[in-house]
Amino acid sequence: MAAPPLEPLPIDPLLPELVERLRAGDSLVLEAPPGAGKTTRVPRALLEAGLAQGGEVVVLEPRRLAARLAARRVAGEMGEPLGERVGYQIRFERVAGARTRLCFVTQGVLVRRLLHNPALDGVGVVVLDEFHERQLEGDLVLALGARLQRGPRPDLKLVVMSATLESGPVAAFLGCPCVRSEGRRFEVAIDYLERESEQPLEKLVATAVRRLLREGLDGHVLVFLPGAAEIRRAQEACAQVAAEAKLDLLPLHGDLPPAEQDRALAPSPRRKIILSTNVAETSLTIDGVAAVVDAGLARVASHAPWSGLPMLRLQKISRASAAQRAGRAGRTRPGRCLRLYTKHDHDTRPDHELPEIRRVDLAETVLALRAVGVSDLGQLRWLEPPPQPALASAERLLGRLGAVAVDGAEPGPLTPLGRRMLRFPLHPRQARIVCEAEARGAAEAGCALAALLGERPGRWVEAGRRRHEAAPFGRAESGRSDLLAALEAQLGSRAPQAQAIERAQRQLVQLCERAPAAGRGPAPNAQAEEEALSIALLAGYPDRVARRRAPHSREVLLAGGGTALLSETSVVRDPELMVAVEAEEKRTPGRAGAHLVVFAASAIEPEWLVDLFPHALREVEELRWDPAAERVCSARRLLYDELVLEERTGRPTDPVAAARVLAEAALALGLDALVGAEALERGCARMEVSGLSPPDEATLRARLAAQCQGHSSLAELRALGPELLAALLGLSGSARARVDELAPERVLVAGRAVRLEYRRGQPPSLAARLQDFFGAVKGPRVGGGRIPVVLHLLAPNRRAVQVTTDLAGFWENHYPALRRQLMRRYPKHAWPEDPRTARPPARPPARPAPPAQPRRR
Repeated sequence: MAAPPLEPLPIDPLLPELVERLRAGDSLVLEAPPGAGKTTRVPRALLEAGLAQGGEVVVLEPRRLAARLAARRVAGEMGEPLGERVGYQIRFERVAGARTRLCFVTQGVLVRRLLHNPALDGVGVVVLDEFHERQLEGDLVLALGARLQRGPRPDLKLVVMSATLESGPVAAFLGCPCVRSEGRRFEVAIDYLERESEQPLEKLVATAVRRLLREGLDGHVLVFLPGAAEIRRAQEACAQVAAEAKLDLLPLHGDLPPAEQDRALAPSPRRKIILSTNVAETSLTIDGVAAVVDAGLARVASHAPWSGLPMLRLQKISRASAAQRAGRAGRTRPGRCLRLYTKHDHDTRPDHELPEIRRVDLAETVLALRAVGVSDLGQLRWLEPPPQPALASAERLLGRLGAVAVDGAEPGPLTPLGRRMLRFPLHPRQARIVCEAEARGAAEAGCALAALLGERPGRWVEAGRRRHEAAPFGRAESGRSDLLAALEAQLGSRAPQAQAIERAQRQLVQLCERAPAAGRGPAPNAQAEEEALSIALLAGYPDRVARRRAPHSREVLLAGGGTALLSETSVVRDPELMVAVEAEEKRTPGRAGAHLVVFAASAIEPEWLVDLFPHALREVEELRWDPAAERVCSARRLLYDELVLEERTGRPTDPVAAARVLAEAALALGLDALVGAEALERGCARMEVSGLSPPDEATLRARLAAQCQGHSSLAELRALGPELLAALLGLSGSARARVDELAPERVLVAGRAVRLEYRRGQPPSLAARLQDFFGAVKGPRVGGGRIPVVLHLLAPNRRAVQVTTDLAGFWENHYPALRRQLMRRYPKHAWPEDPRTARPPARPPARPAPPAQPRRR
């Protein structure tokens, strides 16, 4: 097949310079606007110049559609069938052979090629097209390619091509020149909405198409929408206007079969309305486009915060993307662009999209880096380093999945399981699920389950929810797994999503068959297969284990801490343990603030945790204070992460820990509750009288903590009696003997031991009958005779008539007058004139207790 004549493109005059610069160096950066022809002309020029040195020129494209169409265009321009010298490879599809020397691939394909061929043997040139999109795999290939150039592959050539990115930082990173092409541009008139509209997006699209037709549209209309669902709604909204104007109405997105994609892109005698996602934003030139309608929205790569799996998040596009889209109307002629948002909205948007390396999960990337021999991730030189917390999180997850060995706190090398997981072009969670299902004889079903997760399971679970919307929680049919129920509902249906799952499943099964892992034979029956899949889900989500707080409750406790609510329509209504596969924060009427809602759960059994993750299980004894029993109690708990799986109560087995808890409780209650405030005050005062310094508060608390050793209840402490107080005051041995000698508890008065009262800062005192001191001229003294005791002299009615420390002075000066009063009031008592020579009267006998009265019936 002869090569057709080439249409001149703006990039053509620059091709000789590009070849010579790359021949002189190992890298090059090319900046060229959309429509310049860089995607198709540059790789061919590099191949024909022999820069690949007999190897391949591999061109990385950010999208499957771009890779396939670019390969077809270049093969056609070279007059060859696709799959000969020019081919392509995308996920689960390869059109290339042994003679292929120019291969267009998606970025993830080259990353997986690096896993099996870390030196990229057989590849001479790597071209990173549309690098301005800053996809994670592109950044990874750039970092690894530069690493190869500095190491075993100094002959490897790198070319970075971009349309809107400021190329200076990339050129500085590679240490290479930057070449710019002006391209071919036509004027594009841009209009905006005057004000924000509350109309549905599809209505705005239909209105914009009608406006273009009224204004004399003479070509195709390219409509940019964020996703396939919006495209379907826009098709319905535009069907009538397309029929009236005899326009073809065609969708264009990555999930369409190739034939339908080709129909949207192929030349056509009829005008077309092409409803496209951002696959048409770069790399592809659609001849005949005269107008662009831009919704200003896109679904960009991100990851679900809970599951970590890749997802697409709806957001506004940047100004750079808006310029790219508008430029599609000016590729071959002057054009129009109607933006379905305001000028103010456009002007407040960021210049460029945030690079994926700063917004997506890095687990798959870190696993790939481990596989190619990058052991120290911090030493890899990146154009823009990934956030350190994201790297650390990815390392932790890979350790939990068993993909890398964990040596203490540091992740180690890849494990055999990790290498098996690398067979699959999946997120490590999905790959772990496939490996576990394969090892348990359920490889095919495991592949279907992984494919379901890769197709955004929330949509399938949501579809399953609708069947239960009328039934309150606990009354609808109960099941074991939202995911398995969704999988059963999807497989065998005619929905496009189900077809995507089945396609991916077939490819994954082929991978399993080519490299089977050691495992059991096929699952013997449906029940065994269901158990295998449930265990596989646990293997992929070991950090998402949850336990129901109470039977039939919607509230669950999470292994990582905190709580969540099961969705009202979850089928997992009875099982106690489960894996929370998908969850998100929501606000529910009647509940304050946002809370986590689990909308995809799968039941598990406790023994599975022991089987898969014994290292994550630990038994701890937790001691707590029982205020009612006033003792330390032991709760022995079996924990998985922070989740309590089993709890038993009993007596503490660790006496040191029990003493610590007892001390905390005793100190919280205070010393008064143990020894009494009066006893403590008395003891400290006796020490002062004895010339000793009482302990301060801190010393008392420390001594109390020491006294708790060997005990676990307040009753045991109180049973120590006076010995506890003596220990708190530090009175033992000679100190205690000194206090007993200098500050005695009692003194003899009239042959009877009378208790002394001690108060800190006051002299000791006693209270006794005045008559008890007849015959005495001195009162008792303490402190080795230094301190007279304050005497409270009591009348027969036990009321003090005098307080004194000078008994002789009292007899001399106050007793005579007091005697006359007492004689009149208490004539039966003896009141001698000279008490100093009198003898104390005998004490009256104690009154007998009154007889008990009989109870009345």
